[in-house]
Amino acid sequence: MSGKKLIFISSVQKELELERAAVAGLIATDPFLVHHCFPVLFEKEPPPPRPTSKPYLEALRGCAIYILLIANEYGRPDGELSATHHEYRLAQELQLPTIVFLKGATDTGRTSETRALLEEIRGAGHTYKRFHDREDLKSEMLRAIVRTLADEYCIYATDAELSEGEHQIEAASAFETVVLSGVSVTALDQELVESFSCQIVVAEESQESTPTDVLHSRALVVRGDTPDSFLATAAALILFAPRPANHFPQCEILVDAYDDLRVSGRPKGQLNVNAPLPRALDQILKFIDEHTFHPRRVVGLNNVRLDEYPVTALREVLLNAVAHRSYDDAARKVFVRLFRDRIEVASPGYPLKPLTLAKLRRGGYRPCSRNPLIAQTLATLDKMEQRGSGFARMQDAMLDHGLDGPIIDLQDGFFVVTLSGPDGNYDRIRTPNTIQMAVSPAVESRLTDRQRRMMMVLAQGETLTSKICQERFNVSAPMIAADFQKLMEEGLIERIGAGRATRYVLSSRS
Repeated sequence: MSGKKLIFISSVQKELELERAAVAGLIATDPFLVHHCFPVLFEKEPPPPRPTSKPYLEALRGCAIYILLIANEYGRPDGELSATHHEYRLAQELQLPTIVFLKGATDTGRTSETRALLEEIRGAGHTYKRFHDREDLKSEMLRAIVRTLADEYCIYATDAELSEGEHQIEAASAFETVVLSGVSVTALDQELVESFSCQIVVAEESQESTPTDVLHSRALVVRGDTPDSFLATAAALILFAPRPANHFPQCEILVDAYDDLRVSGRPKGQLNVNAPLPRALDQILKFIDEHTFHPRRVVGLNNVRLDEYPVTALREVLLNAVAHRSYDDAARKVFVRLFRDRIEVASPGYPLKPLTLAKLRRGGYRPCSRNPLIAQTLATLDKMEQRGSGFARMQDAMLDHGLDGPIIDLQDGFFVVTLSGPDGNYDRIRTPNTIQMAVSPAVESRLTDRQRRMMMVLAQGETLTSKICQERFNVSAPMIAADFQKLMEEGLIERIGAGRATRYVLSSRS
């Protein structure tokens, strides 16, 4: 799996489902663990009365670390022992590094079978750590896994990574891990879920058998009351549900465009976005594209369509707004406002400590998100990076475009990013080096000087006829006809009309 260590998370599934999800989410989002590990959760409980095979044991083989979470229940018998007990014994047979966590300050309430399992664990020389709840579990589990990776596999976290991981646990909002009892995994946009699953399978060489298994391994869904039912978390709903604002109104994104320099009662365009985040971002970018100016510039033989604002900067500011906003603030939404001279994006919540405006402006800060599940999922979908370089990329994109760098500020509980535009001075906009030319150097080399000059005229938006070319270039009709034929064969121009009304324009494919 791309060199990553598989970590098997074992427990009585129903009793400790949320704790298992918390550990899986920790592994999938921690800045250090996500680069070195991958969580494995086996989801099929043994069917009653007794199965004839133990497929969950096959899932354990090949794993590098075994984690066992224990509470009160022992689990459904699979032969003489429960599935969890079988997993523990196989882990010892395979000599896997074993991490055991015990829920509760005392052993009161544990079944006799569970007590016997604990005695076996103590007899094997294993120690265990007690925990109270999911939040208590995460910080202790992080330390245990980091220590095991170092001791067993010589994989070491830097002090900065350790500090970053601890800070992320402290800063992470509980909102995105809320389980929505009325939202099944089947209510999510299955096309997006499939796309996310494919990214995991390709990038991680994951062995999960279904998209739901992938979501579960990333703590985006949890098991329901029956073995085959899974419920969405708030993070999954925001990322994948068709209309997330129907459940959480603060998820709606309000987009307005004005011809003026300030908010007025007559916007030239408005958009209320209620869509899963990947689709919401595409809708907003499309709106911005339709409500900003796109000057054209002749570059060589090409008539190039430019953007008023660099798409890279727009995408970055929008991603930061939806990934790092405070979803706990149910009264505020993300606002995107287009003015004549700028675009403002306001998202609820101030930067998490120790981040400050000065650090964000300076760059080089350690990344931190109050919504690590959402941020990591968007990163997996190649929508964003999680390296603390977002504002640096935004700055570079604006400067490379010929515009001023972004302005960041705090206003009335909102984090506001302003992208200053050319305000009508479109000569400032630079032609991106990445623009794909309609006339490639190879094609241009096959054209005569006169054919190149004809293409330059067309690139400026003019049309050409045989008569115009005969007069402009002082050549005969057959020669011009041959030129037009050559340009059409290269796919550069199109013929419109017939007879005396025949004229030529740039090909729509150019």
